[in-house]
Amino acid sequence: MEILKHAHSGLRWVALILLVFAIINAISKKGSSNYEKKDKMINLFTMISLHTQLLLGLILYFKSDKVQFIAGWMKQPMLRFYGMEHILLMIIALVIVTIGRKKAEKTEAPYSKHQLIAKWYLIGFILILAAIPWPFRNLGAGWF
Repeated sequence: MEILKHAHSGLRWVALILLVFAIINAISKKGSSNYEKKDKMINLFTMISLHTQLLLGLILYFKSDKVQFIAGWMKQPMLRFYGMEHILLMIIALVIVTIGRKKAEKTEAPYSKHQLIAKWYLIGFILILAAIPWPFRNLGAGWF
């Protein structure tokens, strides 16, 4: 269980770095008339890392002692966060990123692809940052 927790927590940094890289890449090429294979791969690997995070998170959701649906769990910040807020925001963020990538792939104009990726990935990124149990939030999580 500890290995799974550390994998989920550590992979968070990979996913965040890829997400930031994809957003910066898309913003820097917004006016570009090229959408190269490199751009497609950056966006794809970002989405794959987020989906991997979701799979690890779902296993933890059903196995972790931080998710308990006991009487009054909504009144306990840690239980409410892990039992509802974290998973809900992360799934919404992942759906937004996935929709954005799909819309970008279906669009013909390269500049539109970059605009769509920048917009949808940025929205997903903001939601992800809000849903991470940062150590300063006192939710029983560390940096790794």
